[in-house]
Formats: sequence, structure tokens, C-alpha cells
Amino acid sequence: MTVYFIYHSSFLVETEEAYLLFDYFKGDIPVLDSRKPLFIFASHRHQDHFSEEIFRLPAAKGRKVTYILSDDIWKKRVPPDKRDVTVFLGPGETQSFGAVEAETLKSTDEGVAFLVSVGDHVIYHAGDLNDWQWEGEPEKVNRSYREQYRSEIQKLRDKKIELAFLPLDPRQDTYFADGFDWFMKHVSVQWVYPMHCWEDETVTEKLKELPCSREYADRIIVKSPFKTD
Repeated sequence: MTVYFIYHSSFLVETEEAYLLFDYFKGDIPVLDSRKPLFIFASHRHQDHFSEEIFRLPAAKGRKVTYILSDDIWKKRVPPDKRDVTVFLGPGETQSFGAVEAETLKSTDEGVAFLVSVGDHVIYHAGDLNDWQWEGEPEKVNRSYREQYRSEIQKLRDKKIELAFLPLDPRQDTYFADGFDWFMKHVSVQWVYPMHCWEDETVTEKLKELPCSREYADRIIVKSPFKTD
């Protein structure tokens, strides 16, 4: 499996069976093998996770493409000629698409997170499912977000995930690593790729310097492309 960071929360994953493109809204996509199908995921409607540009990507031409979108995205944003190959999923749903199976969790913001199985690989893309703690917010609000987040992530406790894409948002100040850290300590995951970092190249190193990350710091990916064994 090879992983390419595209931009912000967008990644391209290549497996033996297919390509998976997550939360694309801009950025350069590498040249793809035209013989492999492409599955394009959008976790929710926010402009930094979804763009109608996915329906016009040169990489999608001449191949089988399936669009798997969160059901908070308006159906009218899908071009008429793409509706037959577009599926909308809400929280708590599972659907198979040939070699690919997608499960969803409920985001603590908008839309869903995706747990995707393809061949022997299990991949998790959080979208905006995160422990959204904010300085200055009422304690009750922050506590509610934390409870919702942990409740959803507990649903993954029996999964063995090869690769996870997790938010690491520097805008959260002292809370920036809370969701990431809790995930890593409660879910079985081999590799993890920080995302949603708002072009702050220091935030991953800040996490790795925290004492809480010592047990998983060597599993945090900091390069692209990245290839698993």
C-alpha cells in the first residue's frame, strides 16, 4: 500500500486492488494506473473536505469511478451524469462496492468518518470526527464534544487498523493533541498520518515531543509518499 498526501485532509491510497481518494478539494494527484478503479470519498460538505472538482478530475477519466459521499452533501451538487455512480452514506452505515467495503461513524462536527476495508487493508479516515475542545468554550460544551468523540471511537475498539488519518489541529491550542492521543491509546492502529494541520509543519513535531506520545511516536508518518510492507 502506498499513501500520497495531497493537501490538508486529502490523501490518495493505492492498494493492489484500487485507488482511494479522501476529502479532495485541491492539490496535485500523481499519475494513476488506468486499470485500477478509483473510489472517491468525501466525509462532509465543508469546503476544506469537499469540492465539486472531484467530478472533473483528470485522474478519473477513462476508468471506473465510484463516489462515496456523506449524506449531508446536497445531492444536487452531483452532476446528472455522475449520479448513477454516486452513493450517499449516513452515520452507522456499511456498504460494499466490489473489493471495497465502507463503514461510517458519526462525526462530532459534520458528516461522517470512514472505515474502509480493501483486500487485506483496513484504513480509517476521520474527516472531522475529533475531540473538539476549545479555549473559552463553556465546560459543558467541551465535555459534550469529548463524550461524543469517545463514544464513537469506542466502536473501533475491536478493529485492527493498518492506517489512520487523524486531525491534529493547531487552532485548538493546548487541546490540539487530545483527540489524537485518545485514539492512539484506545484503538489498534499500525500507522497514523496527522491531517487537518492548516499548513502548520511544526504541529506533528510538537505532538512527538509530548510525553503522552512516547508509546506511539514511532508510528506517526511524517513523509509522503509512504509505503507499507
